[in-house]
Amino acid sequence: MAIGMGELKKNLKIEIQGVPYRIVEYQHVKPGKGAAFVRAKIKSFLDGKVIEKTFHAGDKCDEPNLLQKPMQFLYFDGSSYQFMDTETYEQIALSEDQVGDAPKWMLDGSQVQVLFHNEKAISVEVAQVVELKITETPPNFKGDTSSASKKPATLETGAVVQVPFHVLEGEVIRVNTQTGEYLEKVK
Repeated sequence: MAIGMGELKKNLKIEIQGVPYRIVEYQHVKPGKGAAFVRAKIKSFLDGKVIEKTFHAGDKCDEPNLLQKPMQFLYFDGSSYQFMDTETYEQIALSEDQVGDAPKWMLDGSQVQVLFHNEKAISVEVAQVVELKITETPPNFKGDTSSASKKPATLETGAVVQVPFHVLEGEVIRVNTQTGEYLEKVK
Protein backbone atom coordinates (compact mmCIF):
# COMPACT_ATOMS: atom_id res chain seq x y z
CA MET A 1 0.00 0.00 0.00
CA ALA A 2 1.39 3.38 -0.99
CA ILE A 3 1.73 6.11 1.63
CA GLY A 4 1.17 9.71 0.50
CA MET A 5 2.74 12.95 1.75
CA GLY A 6 -0.30 13.81 3.90
CA GLU A 7 -0.09 10.53 5.85
CA LEU A 8 3.50 10.98 7.06
CA LYS A 9 3.99 11.27 10.82
CA LYS A 10 6.64 10.62 13.48
CA ASN A 11 7.62 6.93 14.02
CA LEU A 12 5.81 5.82 10.83
CA LYS A 13 7.68 3.02 9.06
CA ILE A 14 8.17 3.52 5.32
CA GLU A 15 10.16 1.89 2.52
CA ILE A 16 12.10 3.83 -0.12
CA GLN A 17 13.89 1.94 -2.93
CA GLY A 18 13.73 -1.33 -0.98
CA VAL A 19 15.17 0.10 2.27
CA PRO A 20 12.97 0.31 5.39
CA TYR A 21 13.07 3.60 7.33
CA ARG A 22 11.39 5.10 10.39
CA ILE A 23 10.44 8.79 10.40
CA VAL A 24 12.33 10.37 13.29
CA GLU A 25 11.24 13.96 12.73
CA TYR A 26 9.03 15.70 10.22
CA GLN A 27 7.93 19.22 9.42
CA HIS A 28 5.08 20.27 7.15
CA VAL A 29 6.22 23.34 5.17
CA LYS A 30 3.81 25.70 3.40
CA PRO A 31 5.89 28.32 1.59
CA GLY A 32 4.33 31.59 0.49
CA LYS A 33 4.88 30.62 -3.13
CA GLY A 34 4.57 27.12 -4.52
CA ALA A 35 3.16 23.86 -3.21
CA ALA A 36 3.41 22.54 0.33
CA PHE A 37 5.92 19.81 1.13
CA VAL A 38 7.13 17.72 4.05
CA ARG A 39 10.76 17.82 5.19
CA ALA A 40 11.57 14.67 7.19
CA LYS A 41 14.50 13.04 8.93
CA ILE A 42 14.35 9.31 8.37
CA LYS A 43 16.45 6.59 10.03
CA SER A 44 17.40 3.45 8.16
CA PHE A 45 16.64 0.17 9.92
CA LEU A 46 19.51 -1.48 8.04
CA ASP A 47 22.46 0.73 9.00
CA GLY A 48 21.03 3.21 11.52
CA LYS A 49 21.96 6.26 9.43
CA VAL A 50 19.67 9.30 9.56
CA ILE A 51 19.09 11.21 6.35
CA GLU A 52 16.91 14.16 5.37
CA LYS A 53 14.30 13.65 2.68
CA THR A 54 11.78 16.04 1.16
CA PHE A 55 8.36 14.74 0.13
CA HIS A 56 6.23 16.72 -2.32
CA ALA A 57 2.54 16.39 -3.10
CA GLY A 58 2.05 13.27 -5.21
CA ASP A 59 5.18 11.54 -3.87
CA LYS A 60 4.45 8.04 -2.65
CA CYS A 61 6.46 5.62 -0.56
CA ASP A 62 5.72 2.01 0.19
CA GLU A 63 4.74 0.33 3.42
CA PRO A 64 7.64 -2.00 4.34
CA ASN A 65 7.18 -5.74 4.78
CA LEU A 66 8.04 -5.73 8.50
CA LEU A 67 7.35 -8.41 11.09
CA GLN A 68 8.06 -8.15 14.79
CA LYS A 69 8.85 -11.34 16.73
CA PRO A 70 9.34 -11.76 20.47
CA MET A 71 12.78 -13.25 21.08
CA GLN A 72 15.08 -13.90 24.00
CA PHE A 73 18.48 -12.21 24.25
CA LEU A 74 21.02 -14.93 24.99
CA TYR A 75 24.49 -13.34 25.08
CA PHE A 76 27.06 -11.10 23.37
CA ASP A 77 29.87 -13.19 21.87
CA GLY A 78 32.31 -10.30 21.35
CA SER A 79 31.26 -9.45 17.81
CA SER A 80 27.50 -10.09 17.61
CA TYR A 81 24.42 -10.38 19.79
CA GLN A 82 22.73 -13.79 19.91
CA PHE A 83 18.92 -14.09 20.08
CA MET A 84 16.61 -17.11 20.22
CA ASP A 85 13.07 -17.49 18.93
CA THR A 86 11.13 -18.71 21.98
CA GLU A 87 8.75 -20.80 19.84
CA THR A 88 11.09 -22.53 17.37
CA TYR A 89 14.34 -22.27 19.41
CA GLU A 90 16.06 -21.00 16.25
CA GLN A 91 19.02 -18.70 16.97
CA ILE A 92 20.02 -15.57 15.06
CA ALA A 93 22.95 -13.17 15.39
CA LEU A 94 22.76 -9.40 14.97
CA SER A 95 25.66 -6.96 14.63
CA GLU A 96 26.30 -4.04 16.99
CA ASP A 97 25.02 -1.61 14.31
CA GLN A 98 21.73 -3.51 14.00
CA VAL A 99 21.20 -3.65 17.76
CA GLY A 100 21.97 0.05 18.37
CA ASP A 101 21.41 1.29 21.95
CA ALA A 102 19.37 -1.76 23.02
CA PRO A 103 22.27 -3.48 24.91
CA LYS A 104 22.15 -0.69 27.52
CA TRP A 105 18.80 -2.13 28.64
CA MET A 106 19.21 -5.89 27.93
CA LEU A 107 20.25 -8.60 30.38
CA ASP A 108 21.00 -12.18 29.36
CA GLY A 109 17.63 -13.93 29.11
CA SER A 110 15.53 -10.76 28.68
CA GLN A 111 12.64 -10.64 26.21
CA VAL A 112 12.97 -8.23 23.26
CA GLN A 113 11.19 -7.59 19.97
CA VAL A 114 13.30 -8.37 16.89
CA LEU A 115 12.20 -6.61 13.71
CA PHE A 116 12.38 -8.56 10.44
CA HIS A 117 12.30 -7.04 6.93
CA ASN A 118 11.51 -9.55 4.19
CA GLU A 119 12.30 -12.38 6.66
CA LYS A 120 15.75 -10.95 7.53
CA ALA A 121 16.41 -9.68 11.08
CA ILE A 122 17.30 -5.98 10.98
CA SER A 123 16.90 -4.43 14.45
CA VAL A 124 15.93 -4.89 18.10
CA GLU A 125 13.44 -3.02 20.25
CA VAL A 126 13.42 -3.33 24.05
CA ALA A 127 10.43 -2.67 26.29
CA GLN A 128 9.74 1.02 26.94
CA VAL A 129 10.18 0.48 30.70
CA VAL A 130 12.72 -1.93 32.22
CA GLU A 131 13.62 -2.85 35.78
CA LEU A 132 17.36 -2.96 36.50
CA LYS A 133 19.53 -3.18 39.62
CA ILE A 134 21.95 -0.39 40.58
CA THR A 135 25.49 -1.75 40.88
CA GLU A 136 27.29 1.49 41.68
CA THR A 137 26.27 4.95 42.92
CA PRO A 138 27.82 7.49 45.30
CA PRO A 139 26.61 7.36 48.92
CA ASN A 140 24.04 9.79 50.32
CA PHE A 141 25.04 12.89 52.24
CA LYS A 142 23.30 13.60 55.54
CA GLY A 143 20.67 16.29 55.08
CA ASP A 144 20.66 16.09 51.28
CA THR A 145 17.00 15.34 50.66
CA SER A 146 16.39 17.71 47.77
CA SER A 147 14.42 15.86 45.12
CA ALA A 148 15.75 18.23 42.43
CA SER A 149 19.36 17.07 42.82
CA LYS A 150 20.48 13.94 41.06
CA LYS A 151 23.49 11.63 41.11
CA PRO A 152 24.79 9.14 38.51
CA ALA A 153 23.99 5.45 39.00
CA THR A 154 25.52 2.57 37.05
CA LEU A 155 23.05 -0.23 36.28
CA GLU A 156 23.77 -3.95 35.96
CA THR A 157 23.84 -3.60 32.16
CA GLY A 158 26.49 -0.86 32.34
CA ALA A 159 24.10 2.00 31.49
CA VAL A 160 24.43 5.16 33.57
CA VAL A 161 21.29 7.09 34.57
CA GLN A 162 20.66 10.06 36.85
CA VAL A 163 18.75 9.11 40.03
CA PRO A 164 17.58 11.04 43.13
CA PHE A 165 19.93 11.03 46.14
CA HIS A 166 17.68 8.71 48.20
CA VAL A 167 18.24 5.81 45.75
CA LEU A 168 20.97 3.44 46.97
CA GLU A 169 23.32 0.84 45.52
CA GLY A 170 21.67 -2.60 45.25
CA GLU A 171 18.15 -1.25 44.74
CA VAL A 172 16.08 -2.07 41.65
CA ILE A 173 14.69 0.86 39.66
CA ARG A 174 12.42 1.38 36.66
CA VAL A 175 13.95 3.25 33.70
CA ASN A 176 12.37 4.65 30.53
CA THR A 177 14.47 3.15 27.71
CA GLN A 178 13.39 5.81 25.19
CA THR A 179 14.73 8.74 27.24
CA GLY A 180 17.12 7.00 29.67
CA GLU A 181 15.30 8.61 32.60
CA TYR A 182 14.79 7.19 36.09
CA LEU A 183 11.07 6.61 36.76
CA GLU A 184 10.79 5.06 40.26
CA LYS A 185 12.14 2.55 42.73
CA VAL A 186 10.73 -0.97 42.57
CA LYS A 187 9.24 -1.93 45.90
